[in-house]
Amino acid sequence: MNSIAINFVDCAIIILYLIFIIWWGLRNGKSSDAGSYFLAGRTMPWWIVGLSLFAASISSTTLIGQSGDAYHTGVAVFNYNLTGVVVMVFFATFLLPLYIRSGIFTIPEFLERRFDKRSRYYFSGICIVGNIFLDAAGALYAAALIIKLLFPEADLQLIIIIFAVLAASYTIPGGLSSAINAELIQAVILIVGSVILTGACFANGGFDYLASLFESGDMSVRLIRPLTDTATPWLGLIVGMPVLGIYFWANNQTLVQRVLSARSVDEGRKGVMFAGALTLATLFIIVFPGVIARHLFSGIEKPDMIYPTMVLRLLPTGLLGIMLSALLAALTSTLSAILNSTSTLFTMDFYAKIDKRADERKLVRVGKLASLVIIVIAALWAPQIGRFGSLLKYYQEMLSYIAPPVVAAFLMGVFSRRANGRGAFAGLIAGLVVAAAMLLWRTEIFGGMHFLLIVPFLLVFSLSVIWAVSRTAPAPQPDKLIDTTFSAADFRAETRSLAEVSWWRNYRVWGGVLLVLCMLILIIFR
Repeated sequence: MNSIAINFVDCAIIILYLIFIIWWGLRNGKSSDAGSYFLAGRTMPWWIVGLSLFAASISSTTLIGQSGDAYHTGVAVFNYNLTGVVVMVFFATFLLPLYIRSGIFTIPEFLERRFDKRSRYYFSGICIVGNIFLDAAGALYAAALIIKLLFPEADLQLIIIIFAVLAASYTIPGGLSSAINAELIQAVILIVGSVILTGACFANGGFDYLASLFESGDMSVRLIRPLTDTATPWLGLIVGMPVLGIYFWANNQTLVQRVLSARSVDEGRKGVMFAGALTLATLFIIVFPGVIARHLFSGIEKPDMIYPTMVLRLLPTGLLGIMLSALLAALTSTLSAILNSTSTLFTMDFYAKIDKRADERKLVRVGKLASLVIIVIAALWAPQIGRFGSLLKYYQEMLSYIAPPVVAAFLMGVFSRRANGRGAFAGLIAGLVVAAAMLLWRTEIFGGMHFLLIVPFLLVFSLSVIWAVSRTAPAPQPDKLIDTTFSAADFRAETRSLAEVSWWRNYRVWGGVLLVLCMLILIIFR
């Protein structure tokens, strides 16, 4: 693709934004102790939790990947977000209170409290590897694609290094507080900029184009696809996506860490509901523009380039600079979130266990050093992502092998009081071995079956192993079940207390609203 020139005004806006976001992040950083550095002191209100959660979730795979997939296959890619909102309601209702009440720093720590340290170390290691090679590297690669549009002669590796330094410059010194405060600005810019771009798409014939697709019954505007569909077969919506959604929203340290920073369970729940509402809006600000782009910019060979192409070709001077800043905002917010969460995993799950005498300041120093190492590795790997076709395919397919055993361990841990440490660890290891075999010999085992349809096989296998092996060992001690397992009695007590709360303060009401909206969207685009 040819380069697209931008003028001085747009360049100035981008530079000013980058300078401001670094200053803002550093100004609001907290690194005096581990609680401040890794969890922002656990003082965040719901609206900050929600905005931060949304900004961190709008990763390269969401913004670049989903718009590219919408360009290629239509609105079906929104099924991931639609399922994600349903999962968020589930997460806020059942898992979130256990996470916050247990006082954990990391999601793997929860597995140790419920099972034993073996499960913790395994999951933490998986998270660190995934965060580096999937999330951080993906964000760097996506940023480089955008810059390459403007400066096609620039070296890809050099662009990645520069962008890595940018995100690290405020995240490493200031920790989670820096990341969250920067994400607040980035979320606002992203939402405003995306609304502007959507308006530009509709103003350039987008509305008439979508209307014609609806009238003709075109498959590109249908969420429910045939079983043979290569994008999102309807069965995958039921048996595959919820598993990936639970892993992404409820087991993902990068996202859940934002929720752990909430000042109370209720604030955390409301923050998740707020993020869910913003996620539904991605249908209009990410997916629709991608579909409309098929009409406006036909013949794009690399779908991942469609979002930055729309930005560069549809927006006038000034707005172009704002929107490019919004695009970079999404990517930097994701990268800063990943850096902090991954360093938290390494520091609290590994180093703190090795050096039991380490004080708060030393843990913070180790966390900063870990962030530096992580960003270096991600920057070195990022150029390799181009070999996998598209960002979304790269991310989702890899996740389909990583997620099911982990989700199985969490579901059994929370909803089965009989599951124990021996069973959980056996399920995780057995799931990993089978997942590796599936990945290596997928064609021989499943033929051309869609990866979403492979997910339930791995999930059921892992659940079965956990259940069977748990029966070979004594039931867990009662202390292992406190604030780690779902209690029907606690749920009923909560129901009675919420009956006395104003409806607009009741997270369950908003959860119900989100579920109704999800159903309406599914019906409209069925």
